[in-house]
Amino acid sequence: MAVDVFLSVGRAFSPDQERFIALLESTLRSQDLAPRTVGRNDFSANTPLRRIAEVLDRCDGTVVLAYARTLSMTFVDRPGSEVELREENVRLPTVWNQIEAAMSYSRGLPLLVVVENGLRDEGLLESRYDWYVQRVSLTSDALETAEFRGILADWAAQVKAHAEGRSSNLDKPAAPVAPADVTIKQLLGGLTIPQLWGALGAMGTVLVAVATVAYKLGGS
Repeated sequence: MAVDVFLSVGRAFSPDQERFIALLESTLRSQDLAPRTVGRNDFSANTPLRRIAEVLDRCDGTVVLAYARTLSMTFVDRPGSEVELREENVRLPTVWNQIEAAMSYSRGLPLLVVVENGLRDEGLLESRYDWYVQRVSLTSDALETAEFRGILADWAAQVKAHAEGRSSNLDKPAAPVAPADVTIKQLLGGLTIPQLWGALGAMGTVLVAVATVAYKLGGS
């Protein structure tokens, strides 16, 4: 069975972008991986963030494909400061790449980050974190290089190891808890409402009996 992986990618606005996404999806499927993208092949009536979280919780890895969504003819960073930086023709991806990469990293999912050449190097799409960023042109040749194939194979192995680890944890029976280690909160939390009322009633009966005995002993 194919392992679900999350594909973080913005909506395609050009034939080249759509063609590259389709090629990447096909490449992932050739590795027995099933790409899932909210708003592309995974839909829900829930809000986007909630649905993304739900899908990520069912996935064992994430691919981030970032390409130009916005072109800033004049880009000003830290305006008005002593370190103000001005750049021309800055290309930026969808902000959802950053959001979904952060949500994936917080879950400990293996990340494969693919960034279009010419995109501004910032945030989780930079190379200085716990993953290697591949910068490519949006052509089929980019997915056929020895470098891309090698990194893809290594990442896919991590994804499958993550899936196997999660499966073994689900199959593992819960460790028995010694009665002495059970807290009152845990004990009460495991009761249904009728059981809770019954327990409280029994406790009240015991307290009344203890008080009665104490009163009689004190009066004798």
